[in-house]
Amino acid sequence: MEPKYKRVLLKISGEVLAGENKHGFDFNTVTKVCTAVKKMADLGVQIGIVVGGGNFWRGRSSGDMDRTRADHIGMLATVMNSLALADALEQLGVTVRVQTAIEMNKIAEPYIRNRAIRHLEKGRVVIFGCGTGNPFFSTDTAAALRAAEVDADIIFKATNVDGVYDKDPNKYPDAIKYDTITQQDILSRGLAVMDSTAASLCRDNNIPILVFNLEEPENMVKAVLGEKVGTLVVEGNE
Repeated sequence: MEPKYKRVLLKISGEVLAGENKHGFDFNTVTKVCTAVKKMADLGVQIGIVVGGGNFWRGRSSGDMDRTRADHIGMLATVMNSLALADALEQLGVTVRVQTAIEMNKIAEPYIRNRAIRHLEKGRVVIFGCGTGNPFFSTDTAAALRAAEVDADIIFKATNVDGVYDKDPNKYPDAIKYDTITQQDILSRGLAVMDSTAASLCRDNNIPILVFNLEEPENMVKAVLGEKVGTLVVEGNE
């Protein structure tokens, strides 16, 4: 089958990689995720990945820590996850490059937009570590920024929920799931899809977002083939 999207920015939460352990790596989960990424790559899809660090670090562990330093620790956590994903993908035969927004030239390339695009064009998966490289910005914002920079067709936001709801489905059994919603609605209703900076960046650059559950990694393969999965967040009404 022909993929619907040529270039995808996949945003993976760090917590997903921890599996049921809730902390660190669950390598069975990492392998399942990477197997699905390989299937997308085998379809000819160009794939960039931004991964969070929440399986190791969730911001300030106490209110006394300096926010900038806490965010730098979080960036290091994303690099650990980037390297783990790279290793699992390479074991599956996928060619990978890790690029970091903060230079770590002994273990990864520095992020250079043109080089990243060249890797994508050559069929290499590019994993972007360190978020934006700046404190006070989330990895969701990093995903939106990298998607805009490399001209991605869409952001795949892989989470532990199966779409966007009008309220928290874990707390409210009558929560209603949206099939499609606009980015402006996300902002005006304060829906917990991604932070407002990331949502605004996607809206301003007309980047659609597909939110789906990564507990079943095959969802990303279905999504790239155009099957109905999760919730599609678009710039305007469709």
